[in-house]
Amino acid sequence: MKRREFITLLGGAAAWPLAASAQQGERMPRIGVLTSFASNDPAEQAYILAFTQALAQSGWIDGRNARIDIRWGAGDPEHIRRYAAELVALAPGVILAVSSAATGPLLQATRTVPVVFVEVGEPVGAGFVESLARPGGNATGFMLFEYGIGAKWLELLKEIAPGWRCARSTCGVPTISSAP
Repeated sequence: MKRREFITLLGGAAAWPLAASAQQGERMPRIGVLTSFASNDPAEQAYILAFTQALAQSGWIDGRNARIDIRWGAGDPEHIRRYAAELVALAPGVILAVSSAATGPLLQATRTVPVVFVEVGEPVGAGFVESLARPGGNATGFMLFEYGIGAKWLELLKEIAPGWRCARSTCGVPTISSAP
């Protein structure tokens, strides 16, 4: 190898790490999660684990090709509001809101970042969406249960326990008592 070729090769090799570090990779997609539950809640941990596993099965792996930012509100409205603002500031592509307590503050913090809610009892009544058929805005999601299911629960209760009846206590709270 000639001296001039060697110097050119060495100069190019020395510049390669600088050029590589100057190139900016694609921005890793972010997914935010705001739950109103505590991080030590076993049921909520199982739900979040199932969520991250489902994302992984769909090809979105935390730290590899996506960034999943989880915030646990622990039932504290002030923490939930602060975490909502924090997640919105991270500019995620979407935020999963777990419960009405998390959905409300997120929708107050942003009207542009898509919010997908779960475990919400009444999204229309709470003002999260305009209607179930056409949510509008930046929110959509899943209710705790469909309206008509309440009648089905009563029907199932009568079917599995026909001898039981619902009686009201003196405080007006329904209780289950055995038929005499």
